[in-house]
Amino acid sequence: MPTLHKRTCHICEANCGVIVEMEGRKTLSIRGNPDHVLSRGHICPKATAIADLQDDPDRLRKPLKKVDGAWQEIEWDTAFDEIADKLAKLKSEGKRNALYMGNPNAHDYSVTLTVGMFRRILGLREIYSASTLDQIPHHLSQLLMYGHVSLAAVPDIDRCMNLVILGGNPAASNGSLWTVPDFKKRAKEMQARGGTMTVVDPRRSETAKLADYHHFIKPGTDTALLIAIFKALEAGDMINPDAHQNLSAHLDDGLPKAIKALADFNIKQLSEFCGISEDDIFSIAARLGGDTPSALYGRMGVSVCAFGSLNHWLIQLINIATGNLNRIGGTMFAQPGLDAVSIIGGGSFRMKETRSGPMGIVMNEMSTAGLADDILEPAEDQIRSMFILSGNPILSSPHGRRLDEALESLELLVSVDMYITETSRHADYILPPCGPLEKDHYPIFFGPLSVRNVASYSPATLPMEGDTKADWQIVAGLTTAIAKAFDVDIPNIREPRDSLDAMLQKSPAGLSLADVEAAPDGIDLGALKPCLPDRLCTDDKKIRVAPDILMGDLERFKIALSAQSDMKDSLSLIGRRHVRNNNSWLHNSKRLLKGPDRCTLMIHPDDAATRAIHDGDIVSVKSRVGMVSLAAEISDDVMQGIVSIPHGFGHDRDGVNLSVASAKPGVSINDLTDPALVDPLTGNAVLNGVPVIVEKCENLEAAE
Repeated sequence: MPTLHKRTCHICEANCGVIVEMEGRKTLSIRGNPDHVLSRGHICPKATAIADLQDDPDRLRKPLKKVDGAWQEIEWDTAFDEIADKLAKLKSEGKRNALYMGNPNAHDYSVTLTVGMFRRILGLREIYSASTLDQIPHHLSQLLMYGHVSLAAVPDIDRCMNLVILGGNPAASNGSLWTVPDFKKRAKEMQARGGTMTVVDPRRSETAKLADYHHFIKPGTDTALLIAIFKALEAGDMINPDAHQNLSAHLDDGLPKAIKALADFNIKQLSEFCGISEDDIFSIAARLGGDTPSALYGRMGVSVCAFGSLNHWLIQLINIATGNLNRIGGTMFAQPGLDAVSIIGGGSFRMKETRSGPMGIVMNEMSTAGLADDILEPAEDQIRSMFILSGNPILSSPHGRRLDEALESLELLVSVDMYITETSRHADYILPPCGPLEKDHYPIFFGPLSVRNVASYSPATLPMEGDTKADWQIVAGLTTAIAKAFDVDIPNIREPRDSLDAMLQKSPAGLSLADVEAAPDGIDLGALKPCLPDRLCTDDKKIRVAPDILMGDLERFKIALSAQSDMKDSLSLIGRRHVRNNNSWLHNSKRLLKGPDRCTLMIHPDDAATRAIHDGDIVSVKSRVGMVSLAAEISDDVMQGIVSIPHGFGHDRDGVNLSVASAKPGVSINDLTDPALVDPLTGNAVLNGVPVIVEKCENLEAAE
């Protein structure tokens, strides 16, 4: 008999409620839960991929060890002991180990609550992760301004009247560092009540096509636009934090300092630099500085550039200056059922001398853009062994081909992964976790990013079979074995559910895990509400409006503003995402692969004509560090001078298609991105605005 199970989709940040229909261990269907307190029945194609992953015959079920280049299955305890013994030997030789954590870990609370002990056993103060590939500038601005790396002010879209989006595509992502399931419907509801949406993006994205206003912008120039908007607000006498509330009571004395620091910038020069007209800049400013509740939101496009930290500070500054921070319908701070902000430390920032020079280290996260160098370049701190937890940095970090070389050179590489991937193929051991329906789920990191205050827990839909292990159990097994091999005390590893219960009860809402588990549709704690100054984590409960670190970085931007590019005949490369993709993790889902190839080079008609490129032609795309070949897609959805390749593809390394199900491996955009380009305040990789040369391939052999 079929059974119905309510749970939350853990694939992306939207955390939509779903209903899973099962017959035994077979998944019959996955559909949206209309009663879920946050997602309201919405579902995207990615949720259906949960069944594909759970039932995939290609998914690994047993630990693998590489012997003479071939994979052999081994037992768990044997794998743990062998790994621990090899690591102990390397430690005795004074060789450094490292840890990389991929994006899926943010969607697995049990790993989050276990990995700290693993890091301590390994003696790791610092780690590498996907955070420095797309989001660490958010965390720096939040730490410096609000006192906590996870205290994010998100648009209150359900009551907003003017939403301005820079470099974000929530119509495809349903939020990114902004948990907003069913974004399209919420945006249309805003427009139906008389509100407007403005999108600034070098591509006419899915979100831009829903917008009332769309403006093309040159990649990497968002800093100029944001400063110009601030200057336009000043020129229009619209800088007034108290326009709609007494926000000044929660500010330090930094606003005059910020105004002075931006005084020398000229709107005309800024307009020419970013490619958006002065009239349009003043119009955007007028909407943000008007009487109706407004919100400015920036995401991936303003993060993965040389001035990502400045961009996120300027976004916060504009919301503060217009009085829209902490305003109903503006940008607000969530207060979820499990409030990590109130019970976890605020985070850290320091400058460190690295192989690439002085680099900001946020949350003890080393720049993943420098990982290959940290492995390959001889030095006292050269990495010789590494653990990768649910990560695929070969496809997600700059110059993936160099990282291929680096990982292959390690003396020990252990990968926790469900598949043999572009990254895990280099491992000495692959330790596969259980299927997605065999895990419970609580969105610890995404509650503070949500458009509504909620609590939602999902028990495992299926029991684990045989000697299968969850991710946290693998980490716990490694921790215990390594502690024995290092001859140190074995830590007392707590059951994650118990820790989750304690965190819930410690949070202001005072819920227990039993309370939340008894509500399969989630618990609605109400709409976002003004919460300053209590929500702030600074010592004096004041917002640091103009942090010195960010003010100093304005000098670097002034130099960039006056510089001229010497790249003749080059185009500027940007990424893009699709609602049927989630980074590199769903390429084994047959139902998501249906339809036309999505890994194409999107190019403007004028740029294509100049190069005699026709739609569907195979073209080569060359950067300083690499070259790929793929089909051209001629479209005026990208501005002239811009080309776009989607991220998350490239499941075909050295002629070996590592995804059995995938017939469309595509190419990796990160074989082109440059590890030398980072935001030095955070180490965040520059993945947009990479100069490339595009040429038509005269024959397929040239393309290969």
